[in-house]
Amino acid sequence: MRSPLILLATLGSVALLGGAFLFQSLGWQPCAMCLWQRWPHAAAIAIGVIALATGWRGLAWLGALAAATTTGIAIFHTGVERGWWEGPASCTGVGPGLGGDLLSTDGPAPVLCDVFTPFLWGLSMANWNAILSALLVVVWVAAARAKG
Repeated sequence: MRSPLILLATLGSVALLGGAFLFQSLGWQPCAMCLWQRWPHAAAIAIGVIALATGWRGLAWLGALAAATTTGIAIFHTGVERGWWEGPASCTGVGPGLGGDLLSTDGPAPVLCDVFTPFLWGLSMANWNAILSALLVVVWVAAARAKG
């Protein structure tokens, strides 16, 4: 029962990461925190592939950790978007850490992490990533606890 769960969790990260790249190709440019959320999904995919190839049960716990990491980043990003707490000065409209010339017309303006952009049913991509990645944590943990 473990292998189907690992496959499901791995494909879940493939879908979320693939969706992020798809929407980026369609013009939805990511902010820095959006990009941070992608790395744990990439790690979960690699972990899932190795776990499926080796059958080593302990890797499912690492998959759960990767999914939990992207969930945590997405929850933090959700709070920044909705103004519940401040985000890093490097990608918000506050503070001296914002890089680049905001008045320049030479290229696209930087995407700020504290701008809430509804995506589907009033939720942003970070909101959806938090929800769906939390579900992936549950699947990874179920895989780690499954027999055989």
